[in-house]
Amino acid sequence: MNKTVAHIIILFLVFITTTTFAQNSKVKGYRIEGDEIVFSFDKRDYKKVTNNNFGAEKDFEDIDINSVVVAGEFNNWSLKKWRMVKISENSYELRKKIEDFTDEFSWEFKFVINNYYWAEPSKDIVNISRATKNGKKLNVYNLNFTTAYVDENGNATFKLKGFKNAHNVILSGTFNKWNEDYFNMVPTDDGWELTLQLKPGEYEYKFIVDGKWMEDPSNNLKKRNEFDGYNSIIKIYKWVTFHLKTNLNAKKVILSGSFNDWDENKYRMIKTENGWEYTLKLFGGKYHYKFIVDDYWMVDPNNPVKEFDYDGNINSVCIVK
Repeated sequence: MNKTVAHIIILFLVFITTTTFAQNSKVKGYRIEGDEIVFSFDKRDYKKVTNNNFGAEKDFEDIDINSVVVAGEFNNWSLKKWRMVKISENSYELRKKIEDFTDEFSWEFKFVINNYYWAEPSKDIVNISRATKNGKKLNVYNLNFTTAYVDENGNATFKLKGFKNAHNVILSGTFNKWNEDYFNMVPTDDGWELTLQLKPGEYEYKFIVDGKWMEDPSNNLKKRNEFDGYNSIIKIYKWVTFHLKTNLNAKKVILSGSFNDWDENKYRMIKTENGWEYTLKLFGGKYHYKFIVDDYWMVDPNNPVKEFDYDGNINSVCIVK
């Protein structure tokens, strides 16, 4: 390898490292580790708090911290439920499984001190949004987190070809509440690219090229938006295997449910040493299903989650997250 090529590679690596660090350094309040959301509070990141009753502002340094709670849309803004654990002189943490959250893509939250004071984030943080109440904007901000995150082994790769002279390209969509700073795309040989890990579901998105919003020119799947334009669409599915561990002597077992309009023939299950199984690709959401064993309908005996449908029938329930 000659010196010129080596120098270019080093500069490219420095650029990516710097970009990633700059992006992550402005994201406050949480991080994702494996299958967990780690809420993280560091008192050195905050200068002001507001009173829960009247919203009066107060200097953070005047508060003696006895407890820190995570309050947000996910727990009805409770001032007491999600108490954090102190891990150092300045910081607190709380871990929650990603799968514990519903199929919403992003959430607003805040930290509560002593079950009374709201810690107010500074405006230079990337993941903040203007707080609202009864549809009216307030003069304070909430943090937000998204279950979408950058992962080179993720399940959704976004590519924008060309625009090599652009200084900055951002990926924005419903998966991050249309944030204009959060997901910086990485330059490649033929354009820009970024891979995310997304929960199953349908997402709208756009690229922001040096401040200009644009659809994905390589994606024909679009949806009209409120600005009389279009957003690009990406659908994320998940492979789900259904098992029936009984009825080994049956001649035929069919999987039927809301995912195939209760078809009685389409999904013929495969017999295995341990019973019957069938694998299919599903969108995020809740599905009702049953097994048809030699023309006899039955719920899944190994699934305790069941619901009545509109006709009064009891069905097994599969939730894809």
